[in-house]
Amino acid sequence: MIDSIFETHLQVTNLDRSIKFYTKLGLTLALHKPERRSAFFYAGERRDLLALKEVPRGHKLQPRHFAFGVQLDQLLKAPDWLIERGIYPLPGFGKDEAPPEPFVHAWMPAASVYFNDHDGNELEFMAWLDDEPQNLNYVPYLSEWNKIKAKK
Repeated sequence: MIDSIFETHLQVTNLDRSIKFYTKLGLTLALHKPERRSAFFYAGERRDLLALKEVPRGHKLQPRHFAFGVQLDQLLKAPDWLIERGIYPLPGFGKDEAPPEPFVHAWMPAASVYFNDHDGNELEFMAWLDDEPQNLNYVPYLSEWNKIKAKK
């Protein structure tokens, strides 16, 4: 029955600033409703929808996490692509600094790069890998993953 996630919503504290940020990521502004303090973006050819809703001043923001699907060749360029736009990849999974390359979620397997928007919503670029899932107790960099699968 379910084919995709058609639409998802994020809370933001400054709609205008967030519109600029998500446009910088390459999303297409589909509808801006200033009177409702909301905006809707299309992502990709299927026009998946990302909705932004500005929370009223004084209300607590509830940051969220989700991943944008990308092709592997795009993901390999993502850290530099983000930095060129003033957006910085996040460290994670026990690493002390931002990754020089994507991480791999071995149980899927899929590779990803994490980053935040201005409101602390944790975003991710993620690409499926054409490999068999592995049960690892850590999250390797893509280069480590390639060495692991080469040994098999």
